[in-house]
Amino acid sequence: MKNLKKEFPVTSQYIHLNTAGSGLMSETVLDFRQEHDLDYLIQGSILKDKQGAFLAKVRETVGHFFHCESENVALVPNFSLGLNILLEGLPEKSKILLLKDDYPSINWPVTSRDFEVVFADIDANLEDNILQQVENEKPDVLCLSLVQYINGIMIDLNFIKELKAKFPQLLIIADGTQFCGVSDFNFATSGIDVLGASAYKWLNAGYGNGFFLFKESVKDLVKPRSIGFNSWGTKYKEEQSFIGKFEPGHLDTLAFGTLSVAIGLIKSVGIQNIETQVKHLKSKAKEEFSARDLLQSQVKNRTIHSSIFNITGDEKLFNKLREHKIICSKRGAGIRISFHYFNTEDDFNALLKII
Repeated sequence: MKNLKKEFPVTSQYIHLNTAGSGLMSETVLDFRQEHDLDYLIQGSILKDKQGAFLAKVRETVGHFFHCESENVALVPNFSLGLNILLEGLPEKSKILLLKDDYPSINWPVTSRDFEVVFADIDANLEDNILQQVENEKPDVLCLSLVQYINGIMIDLNFIKELKAKFPQLLIIADGTQFCGVSDFNFATSGIDVLGASAYKWLNAGYGNGFFLFKESVKDLVKPRSIGFNSWGTKYKEEQSFIGKFEPGHLDTLAFGTLSVAIGLIKSVGIQNIETQVKHLKSKAKEEFSARDLLQSQVKNRTIHSSIFNITGDEKLFNKLREHKIICSKRGAGIRISFHYFNTEDDFNALLKII
């Protein structure tokens, strides 16, 4: 992996182990954003006349990167807004299976509506817990985060594919906010029906942009109610109004252009290179954290895990890490550490030294 300190200047000043909290801005993204706003300054509405074609290219970039047809890509300011639109389109009284203590932006929108809700526990046996609840409760929908934000437990994607094959009528909705950007993911061949994500974390695309990907069959199951002037007017929305229901208002070309450029940077680095680096760091981290008894048993006992870890540590340790310019987050009962491709073994060794 090439040295990325110039691309991500923050890494020259700090050891940033907090992508699970917020990704970084790259020089590549900054260059685009400056040029975009300069164009807006001197062109005004002339720039905005090109908005439809511009956003169509963004959809194509997102769709190509995640292996989804561009006409099934919706651009949303963040995951939460997209999920709320989606839930409004589900049949009333749907039974939805959630994970207990999953991210609030997943669970709260579901539990605040008049759905029948059941839960599966998040522990070392996560997949078995989900399967048991699907068999026993026969939910219409499974809605979950692919990676848990507090401790980094990651669902087995092969299990999701097998679950969908066994229960084809089960609508599977996934939040990829803590997942998208760390590995080569093929939405088309996954068992997931709907994948949504905010892009400010692992895609390093800044705030105000996200996306939803849909399998074609979802359009017959979900009937969103939202609509606005921007729900029409592009080739996608004239031919398929389903996507327009997720984009009722004007979209920000600065924000979504940033998403496209951020994906372009990932492609230039190489998603396989990124995946290799992240796997190396998370494998080393799990081994060393386990040896020091810093992880929960439910994490230590799983073979599949993300690059997010919640280690045992108090306020004193957290402040000590900050004093040494190691950026992380307090989450749950411990300290959340997360590794991305711009992190190095030197970063990890510096962390271990302080611990």
